[in-house]
Amino acid sequence: PPTVEPEAVPAPHELALAVVGAHLSGLPLNNELTRRGGRLLRATTTSPIYRFYKLDGDPPARPGLVRAESGGAPIAVEVWAIPKVEIGEVLQAIPQPLGLGTIDLADGSRVHGFLAEAAGVRGALDITRHGGWRAYLETL
Repeated sequence: PPTVEPEAVPAPHELALAVVGAHLSGLPLNNELTRRGGRLLRATTTSPIYRFYKLDGDPPARPGLVRAESGGAPIAVEVWAIPKVEIGEVLQAIPQPLGLGTIDLADGSRVHGFLAEAAGVRGALDITRHGGWRAYLETL
């Protein structure tokens, strides 16, 4: 996996993008970020207002992050800097029920990132207690 950049801020031509699942460093979809010039800024967690689910669907396995009305927890994320000219390509590759939205991080900042539609997690396995995708995968 790539190393964290010493200056953890996106350049003016980049957008900060939080990823929570198969796009994490070393996981199957990370190359969708790196081949588009993405660079890892930092690893952190969300604020404790999210629930986390394992989504059904074709491989690779993916999680869904949903803002919770109650019972949320901090979830591990990586924040990547993606060239703004590449964001459309990233967006086009996101399958339903996932999309891009705004994620609140533990330090009080906000970044764009992968979120799931609430309807898309009905009946899905709630994996919030694991605190992140890697921690969940370690239980399999």
